[in-house]
Amino acid sequence: MAKKKKEKKCAPLALWLVTFSDLTTLLLTFFVLLLTMSSMDNSILTTVTLTTADLGLLERRGSGKVTASERLVVELMDKPWEVLDKKNRIKDLLYPEDVMPPELNRATLDENVEILARHDGVALVITDGLLFKEGQRELSPAGEFVVERLVPVVGYMTAPVNVIGYTDIQEAGVDPYDVSEDRALSVLGFMVKKGISQKRFTLSAYGNDRPRYEGDDPTLRAKNRRVEILLKTNRPVGGYP
Repeated sequence: MAKKKKEKKCAPLALWLVTFSDLTTLLLTFFVLLLTMSSMDNSILTTVTLTTADLGLLERRGSGKVTASERLVVELMDKPWEVLDKKNRIKDLLYPEDVMPPELNRATLDENVEILARHDGVALVITDGLLFKEGQRELSPAGEFVVERLVPVVGYMTAPVNVIGYTDIQEAGVDPYDVSEDRALSVLGFMVKKGISQKRFTLSAYGNDRPRYEGDDPTLRAKNRRVEILLKTNRPVGGYP
């Protein structure tokens, strides 16, 4: 009769290790959550904030990238009720002196560029003397510079844009509506060429129907010849002066 083989008994398992490892995992998870939820050191946050605000490139809401100064302009444009108090700040951000071409200076820019609050948004009003050479309907080099500085800001925003032309031409045989339309279209076309979607634009031309200033003063009359870039933020703001 064959002998039965003795069965070997396995060593008792250290079951307490399973419980211990589970507890260790839970504790580790708990401490990771505490670290994640805890506030970071204020000095680190301050350094990161300053670096981003002063130097960094930030993602546009549209496409590409926008500088920190351009982002500040957008933030001001998003609050049209503050525009009149901060229009000089906006001009300084859009047109810093170190980037101006030789034919432009701060005084000329301030005299020929205005930022106005409208009932449906913010308007950048630029005289034709800054945008066009006398009698021309295509942007001058100085005009291209002025408009190109607006492109990143307009591209970052999502508001519809109305480009409006005005003039005060009263010469026989010259249609003021044609002139105002061609000049507005020149500004619009340049911005589209620089990457702004054509779908965002509308075009208006009022000829000499809506002068800002009445009378024969040549300086004031020159301001009636203008192109307005209206960013329609659709918020209730002050009227057109």
